Amino acid sequence: MNQLEIIQSKIYDIRGQKVMLDKDLAELYQVTTGNLNKAVKRNMKRFPPDFMFQLTNEEFSMIKQNLIFQNGTSSWGGTRKLPYAFTEQGLAMLSGILNSDIAIEVNIGIMRAFVAIRQMAALPKPFQTSELEQRIENIEKYIEEVFADQNDINEDTRMQLELINQTLAELQAQKRLQEKPRNPIGFIKNK
Repeated sequence: MNQLEIIQSKIYDIRGQKVMLDKDLAELYQVTTGNLNKAVKRNMKRFPPDFMFQLTNEEFSMIKQNLIFQNGTSSWGGTRKLPYAFTEQGLAMLSGILNSDIAIEVNIGIMRAFVAIRQMAALPKPFQTSELEQRIENIEKYIEEVFADQNDINEDTRMQLELINQTLAELQAQKRLQEKPRNPIGFIKNK
């Protein structure tokens, strides 16, 4: 896996933003997470909430579950504090406070990874659009067939309902004839 793919695998979608987490960044910069966070805390004015935010328990649990699902294990272990997430702007600001050769090289790679992700999201692949067009066409054909079948069923149903109504009318006429009082048959006894 090349450096771009490694970095892209560490970019998460949280709160509708593409972010990287402090632990992953520390690993890439080859520093401890604690030292990375100390450098950030010394420069907090550079990191407003839209540049960096701390994850909630739910968000962190979702990321850990996703990592376990993808890799079979989680490398997070027992963390005491919830991790910080850095947006693309926060990562650019981070490059200003970490000034080692490794940090510069990693920041260039991170910026390239974010650009590659944006390009992939912005440009639909040609096979995807043709596939979608084909699926839409198939759905339209299916709907036309369903409506045609529906009309056929309606004609058949109308005929059947007419037959049922005729039969019911005949049965009611027969019942009326049977319920008429009949003249008694036989001798009438006088009392």
